[in-house]
Amino acid sequence: MNKRYALDELYRRYVKSLYFYLYKLCGSASLAEDLTQETFVRATIHIHTYRDEEARAWLFKVARNVYLDEWRKQQRFKKIPILSSFIKKENSISPYGLPEESLLEKELAQQIEDLLQYLPENYRSIIYLREYEQFSYAEIMDALQMTEDQVKITLHRARKRLGQLAVQKGWDYDRVE
Repeated sequence: MNKRYALDELYRRYVKSLYFYLYKLCGSASLAEDLTQETFVRATIHIHTYRDEEARAWLFKVARNVYLDEWRKQQRFKKIPILSSFIKKENSISPYGLPEESLLEKELAQQIEDLLQYLPENYRSIIYLREYEQFSYAEIMDALQMTEDQVKITLHRARKRLGQLAVQKGWDYDRVE
């Protein structure tokens, strides 16, 4: 390892983002907590397999594998809600925002969440990592074990499919971007 992180430092630094990632994948707070703990158990056990990846990408790869193992066990692919909004919030007049805008953002977030549940896991993961966690392509490559071309193609296809779903549901895809 180029950078040796103490496991407790890794935990403090990444536990929240891993929890939210897993929560968005599985849709259950209690399951996300369990999967987060399992992620760190596996990270502890397999720390020797850690290579030159950045720690965050490596932990997200472990978390994704934990989730996939649980998903395979539960066989509940179509019932898993995923992802909240990746809307860029505009500066508003009030620090609390305008009630109307807040309501519209919540509605849009719910619509996006509804659309995302129809995407395959690999599309949900790549959109979440890029849009919500703001991973670079290199970090996504490490986390999802893809080449750079695969990352670009899969991200493009995921966004395109999300747009197609939005059109099928009868609302303007530009609202998602």
